[in-house]
Amino acid sequence: MKTILVIIILACTFDLSAQVIGKMFPDMEAETVEDQKIKLPESTNGKYTLLGLAYSKKSEDELNSWFGPVFNKFIQKSKGFLSGFEYDVNVYFVPMFTGVNAAATGTAKRKALKNIDPQLLPYILFYKGELKTYKDALDFEKRDIPYFFVLDPTGKIVFATSGAYTEDKLDQVEEVIE
Repeated sequence: MKTILVIIILACTFDLSAQVIGKMFPDMEAETVEDQKIKLPESTNGKYTLLGLAYSKKSEDELNSWFGPVFNKFIQKSKGFLSGFEYDVNVYFVPMFTGVNAAATGTAKRKALKNIDPQLLPYILFYKGELKTYKDALDFEKRDIPYFFVLDPTGKIVFATSGAYTEDKLDQVEEVIE
């Protein structure tokens, strides 16, 4: 039974990856909690970039499962012996507020300021606008899961996965970035 589940998960990941690998990430304007505008992928400064996108409350919860592991792996500065093994990568988690939910963006920013570790706040962007462009370009149809994309320094998608955090998924992201 476990083998079948692993095959299904890999097949789903492959399907998403096969659809978007090699495409340019579509232009997106998002904001920090302080209302600073960030243009993706334009603002990624020629670095590899990990983007996590979610467009429902349930998918946001799964997106949050990635915060700690990604922070520890790619953002937190190492001390001592491991200090030379740091990544120079952009990381952004992007909750997407679309349709009638777009009005909730300000409330979500205020909640983030209160409830999220201040060290993580610079890595959270809020998108408010239409969804169709991103659903079409990035092939994300399942509303209740987050989607993750690794962009190369030019903004081209080189890896894609979806769903809650697993160590295997993070290892795959790390392989691509290395």
